[in-house]
Amino acid sequence: MKLVPLTALAVLTAGSAIAQTAAPGPTLSTVRSRDALVCGAHPGAPGFGVLDSQAVYRGLDADTCRAVAAATLGDANKVRWVVLSSQARLPALQSGQVDLLSRTTTWTQTRDTANGLNFTAVNFYDGQGFLVRRSTNVQRARDLEGATICVTSGTTNELNLADWARANNVRVQPLVFDQNEETRNAYNSGRCDAFTTDASQLAGIRTALRNPEEHVILPDIISKEPLAPAVRHGDDQWFDIVRWTVYALIEAEELGITQANVDEMLNSQNPSVRRLLGNAGDHGPLMGLDRRWAYNAIKAVGNYGEIFERNLGSGSPIGLPRGVNDLWTRGGLMYAPPIR
Repeated sequence: MKLVPLTALAVLTAGSAIAQTAAPGPTLSTVRSRDALVCGAHPGAPGFGVLDSQAVYRGLDADTCRAVAAATLGDANKVRWVVLSSQARLPALQSGQVDLLSRTTTWTQTRDTANGLNFTAVNFYDGQGFLVRRSTNVQRARDLEGATICVTSGTTNELNLADWARANNVRVQPLVFDQNEETRNAYNSGRCDAFTTDASQLAGIRTALRNPEEHVILPDIISKEPLAPAVRHGDDQWFDIVRWTVYALIEAEELGITQANVDEMLNSQNPSVRRLLGNAGDHGPLMGLDRRWAYNAIKAVGNYGEIFERNLGSGSPIGLPRGVNDLWTRGGLMYAPPIR
């Protein structure tokens, strides 16, 4: 029998792992050589990605990019933001203009295959809804028969609207715009009867309207919109880094590790905490990173629950409940595979 030499990074013996640091792949090498992560960003989605009054990019997607920068470079501030329209976001990632697309992008089969992308891990479960003026007395989506509905091109929302109208035999007139801001302004000026996009974005958009209390989000959700950071096909190491950084933030919340107590938790004897924070195992080196990769990410932005609360939850103007984006231990869908 011919023996084949081992080439794996880790050799398992008697249930333990002996690992060397993996060589950096093409994307990690580029990010380190540049000393910055280039992240595709939204031109303005409150709660996910928007410039604040100090011109700092804020939101759940923005913090996801910062977490990856902290995990790979040890510094969450080493991010360069490239603002991308809905139409430009996928080509920008495909062409290498950005290293990571964290920009309210729905994970679909076509995007994951035909477009040469890999979606890493869902960081927000969403669904498409409708925003209408309270004065119209519209109660349900089916009441929008004959309505003009504002929607942004190059999004799943445009296709979902057509599918929903056809399936429910509801006649609507889409009014399509290239940019989200154009779509919002058209609705705000009365050019359309309703605005459709992901329900979470509608909640954020509503807070930015002139008189938010005059607008209401209908209860009907017409699609599944799992939002996830995406990377290019062809670099499995980079895919692993981004995916496991998202999972690390979720795992940190489940384990009770916060931005404030992460240093104290370095003394924990809980095996799961020790592995996550780099005190046991070689989970960072297996991806070409430092053992403190997850510690650096949590120290920079907090755990998933903290990120949610300050950007979308009770600590934000949007005030969304956790709902399906809560941990699986509390009835939600957020669940991280074991880091071991």
